[in-house]
Amino acid sequence: MLKLGVEPHVVTLSTLINGLCKQGKISHATSLFDEMVDKGYQPNLIVYSTILNGLSKTGNTDRAVRFLRMMEDRGFEPNIVAYNTVIDSLCKKGSLNEALHLFSQVKVKGIRPDIVTYSCLIHAMYDLGQQEEATRLLNEMVDNNISLNIFMYNILIDAHCKDGKIFEALDTVDTMKKQGIEPNLVTYNILVDAHCKEGMVSEAKDVVGTMIKQGIEPDVVTYNILVDAHCREGMVSEAEDIVDAMIKHNIEPNVVTYSALINGHCLQNKMDKARKVFQLIIKKGCAPDIFSYNIMINGYYKAKRIDEAMELFHEISQKGPNLDIVTYNTLIECICKLGRVSSACELLRKMIAFGQVPNVVTCSFLLNGLCKSDKLEEALELFQAMRNSKLELDTVCYNILIDGLCKSGYIEDGKELFHKLSVNGLKPSVYTFYND
Repeated sequence: MLKLGVEPHVVTLSTLINGLCKQGKISHATSLFDEMVDKGYQPNLIVYSTILNGLSKTGNTDRAVRFLRMMEDRGFEPNIVAYNTVIDSLCKKGSLNEALHLFSQVKVKGIRPDIVTYSCLIHAMYDLGQQEEATRLLNEMVDNNISLNIFMYNILIDAHCKDGKIFEALDTVDTMKKQGIEPNLVTYNILVDAHCKEGMVSEAKDVVGTMIKQGIEPDVVTYNILVDAHCREGMVSEAEDIVDAMIKHNIEPNVVTYSALINGHCLQNKMDKARKVFQLIIKKGCAPDIFSYNIMINGYYKAKRIDEAMELFHEISQKGPNLDIVTYNTLIECICKLGRVSSACELLRKMIAFGQVPNVVTCSFLLNGLCKSDKLEEALELFQAMRNSKLELDTVCYNILIDGLCKSGYIEDGKELFHKLSVNGLKPSVYTFYND
């Protein structure tokens, strides 16, 4: 349009930018915005808000904050919707303090926070375990005559459940109903999951029954929660019945469903059955994810079928998905327990080469393997390398090395390492004193 000498209308510009943002092409959208500004075109609040929303929704939080400031500097006063977009993005990024600072600025400007503003902040606070702050903000919200909606109630119910307070969660459901707000699918899934995590599988099924009576049909999430819970309780046959029920209700099992079944078979050491389910995933065109592979590898390891575990490892290395820290740690533990410490160290080198950073669990497995293979010098080198890499070693790592030193006759070195525990802010365990 510009090349043809046609001045774009604000609606045209907004539509173009909105379309680019919806497609995730935020760089194209911002480039178009900059081009228009450079040519003297003055975007209005709609265009600014569209870009701001696009930046926030695509995880470009820092750019969204800068863009918000630019709006203010150019004389455009963002409304609460615009501020909510950035506050939500900051909360999801984990920058709660910055979100609260922006929240304070909103109030100073005389802009009234709404239910969305409070929901974003309270949700983030509960996720970070800041219950007291969340309660304070909730009370502030009520004092400002902002009524709770279903989304807000679900946040509260979920927070109670994550804290193991199922009865408080149920009381909140009752309060919600008294306010004329009926539980929805999300509410019921939260309650089903909470009961299952407490080992109350029968009660979880009762919740599903209530849900159906209220005219709300279980979805794939509901079924997956039940399948996983039954498998963890050793009721794999019942879990398979639930999968059959899913299919009868035209709900297609997904990789999460099948991974739960695989885990159930692995927990019962029935690796051949687990393998059949694993192959079924592939047959259905539902690609196994790294979680599925990790379950299988760990199952083979526990069943002492190491060759099959390594076979799967090589399969992932060649075809994907990307290996994660759990995969590497499982295999390193497995190889070390077989006494093949050199192979475990080689795997560590490959792990680092592929960009996967070892954690304290990796370190403890390798230290244990090296010490038990009488490779104390290599264990000390690894320990020092981990410390130099700024990895926060825990008491377990110290215990392993102290034990190795003492058993090899290096009592004084063991004592010296013992005293370094407190220097590094760690507390000795009973096992540490036993070694010392």
